[in-house]
Amino acid sequence: MIGGWYISSLICDDIITIFKANKPLQRSGYVGPPRRIDSNVKECLQLGIKPSCSDPSFIKYLKYLKVIIDLYTKKYPEVKQFQKFGMVEPPQIQYYKPGQGFKLWHCERIAKNHQRCLVFMTFLNDVLEGGTHFKYQNLTVPAEKGLTLIWPTDFTHTHKGQITKKHEKYILTGWMGYV
Repeated sequence: MIGGWYISSLICDDIITIFKANKPLQRSGYVGPPRRIDSNVKECLQLGIKPSCSDPSFIKYLKYLKVIIDLYTKKYPEVKQFQKFGMVEPPQIQYYKPGQGFKLWHCERIAKNHQRCLVFMTFLNDVLEGGTHFKYQNLTVPAEKGLTLIWPTDFTHTHKGQITKKHEKYILTGWMGYV
């Protein structure tokens, strides 16, 4: 139940610009608990964006994301049976240098994040040899600029990054949770 649709490449460029313009707010990727930096698990720089962010580029992104979530709901009508959900956590713009990535298999619903129901991820640039592996679907989705994926947060969609030693990768990722 992985859905994929494309957003404008211009919006992808604008989101990368937001990331680059906010260097003081960027932080290393972490894994918890306790929150600790562990480059054997995840290695990146990331920037959280409050869902209420008023940047015009982010607002455009959210409009596209709403359309994509509606398309996902049409494709998988069982989502309509969920209780009300929305963006309740800040999405993250993540930057991976060559050789970096989320290296271990994981899912998006862990004890502290039990209210999450859907994940979204947009590849902000094309990455040769980069993408995301989904373990149980035996699927590797290539990192294509603008491709936005949505999938359930549970262990059935365990995944990890496809690491490339030659190219950098930018993504925007976030979660829909019950409100």
